Amino acid sequence: MKTLIFDFDGTLGDTSQLITTTLQQTIAHVGLPVPPDDQCRETIGLPLEVAFRFLTNREDKFAKNCAELYRHQFFPVNAKKFVVHPYPHVVSTINKLFSSGFQLCIASSRNRDSLHQLLEEMKIDHKFQYTLGGSDVTHQKPAPDLVLELLRLTDTASEEALVIGDTAYDMAMGHAAYCMTCGVTYGNGSRESLETANADYMIDSFDQLLPLIERLSSNNF
Repeated sequence: MKTLIFDFDGTLGDTSQLITTTLQQTIAHVGLPVPPDDQCRETIGLPLEVAFRFLTNREDKFAKNCAELYRHQFFPVNAKKFVVHPYPHVVSTINKLFSSGFQLCIASSRNRDSLHQLLEEMKIDHKFQYTLGGSDVTHQKPAPDLVLELLRLTDTASEEALVIGDTAYDMAMGHAAYCMTCGVTYGNGSRESLETANADYMIDSFDQLLPLIERLSSNNF
């Protein structure tokens, strides 16, 4: 085990309220019924266009317009209102993994500039060797493109990497790249959905990643 590839939303940062509120405001703005919180949370981790297609049941062009409204009108305002906190033990665990020599990367559907800003606010931005967002690849989650590009950049074989995320989309992305996967149960996806997605491992708290990595590698923390 040499490279760890993390999702961000629901895995490292608790962005659920920020994203859910912004999705709902955008849909209300275009005059459609506002979906409930749990339905919005189900789409976190997907590209915005796909999320809006699911939430509005409208065609691609309409969903794309909603995504543009989300990005440029509502999200910049809400990003200043909602403080995104790391989940418990994220910062200390990331520091230990970094100090132990692992290559740490992020594969997210989020915009890369937004990722860098949030990681900087958490003071862990310099711990990640590569940070890729949805616009960095042709096919987004659950396609394997993000992981495959990170494997290429870090010169990592698929069996030397672990993909960590909170949704079935993350598990599907990792498996499609022939990597092992670890689902976190505290984020936006349920334990049941991670089990259905055949997560190789599951943890209930981020610090449980350390003993798992110990078992998968020769590192001791």
